[in-house]
Amino acid sequence: MATSDQRRPEIVVGLVATPPDYPALVVARLTAELADRLAEQVDADVRWIVREGWGEVAPRRDGGVEGLLDDLARRRAEARWDVAICLTDLPLHTERVPLVAQTSARRRVAMVSLPALGLRQLRAVRAAVPNLVGRLLTDATEERVLLAGWTPAELTSQVTAVHRVVGEVDAGELGYVASRLIGRLRLVIGMVRANRPGRALLGLSKLLVGAFGTAAFALTTDTIWQMGDALGGLRLAVIMILGLTALVAWLIVAHDLWKKPDRETPAELARLFNLGTILTLTLATAVSYLVLFAGTILAAALLIDTSLLERVLERSVDFTDYLILAWIISSLATVGGTIGSGLEDEETVRAAAYGYHPEPGGWRDEKDA
Repeated sequence: MATSDQRRPEIVVGLVATPPDYPALVVARLTAELADRLAEQVDADVRWIVREGWGEVAPRRDGGVEGLLDDLARRRAEARWDVAICLTDLPLHTERVPLVAQTSARRRVAMVSLPALGLRQLRAVRAAVPNLVGRLLTDATEERVLLAGWTPAELTSQVTAVHRVVGEVDAGELGYVASRLIGRLRLVIGMVRANRPGRALLGLSKLLVGAFGTAAFALTTDTIWQMGDALGGLRLAVIMILGLTALVAWLIVAHDLWKKPDRETPAELARLFNLGTILTLTLATAVSYLVLFAGTILAAALLIDTSLLERVLERSVDFTDYLILAWIISSLATVGGTIGSGLEDEETVRAAAYGYHPEPGGWRDEKDA
């Protein structure tokens, strides 16, 4: 006698990550819970099967969503999935505005651009994917299961990033786009989020070692003490900004992180890649600077006696003087850390470059998805 599960209609949903880096992490978390969400939000009478993989869906940098959807449709057909959803970290555009998602009922596939979702991407994906799956099954002309009584809610009401819908509604070829101004700002923030600046921070460990070494040497030099006392807050701020700017520029130049437009990467996409790289490195180096600053304050308080500092500066001192001393030493040590950054592992530093991924030769599924 057949069990109740065997009698229920079965729908297989494929989740594809391209490239298999940050999107794969999101897919892995979503796969574990998507079946329950589909049963709750789409149809509880369906036995939902969720598969994950990346297969032969390569990240296309020519800005063409159609090519990516064609790749995804072939992957869906080969794996015998009913529908397929692709999550990508590419910042896609249509009509000169950020593209959040695209559905194709004819192909029974959809894609979501993670950066366009902004900062809280996982929460937005959890809301978007069940809706996209339901729409594909409703709009497809050859759906295996009719979802009686279910109508897909518009993503504009569920996902903040979606501003409006464009495309052929009757044909099920829909594009969900963001607003021109806020959408671009959310896209840039989302790119930095997807680029995982924490990974870049951990990767710049040798930079911090070199900077701490320079700071330790500077702490023993009373000339630096007098220099910090003589310089005003404006000059100290300029020195800090110049040091951080030089460090970011050196990382980009020394490790060839600047993306130039070419046949595969149009100028607009190259500009976005470079902006994402700059912001990621800036955030990572700024946090490194704060760590260095805090460490320098602690070292100065432990090593430099107040009476000694008063004798050199020829006046009474307080904790503010230690802050100023740590400020100028941290700024100068950042330049020393730039030398240490040249010793960083190439792959570690290049991971901070937006749009850099391993060679696609290893992107085939290692398991049957």
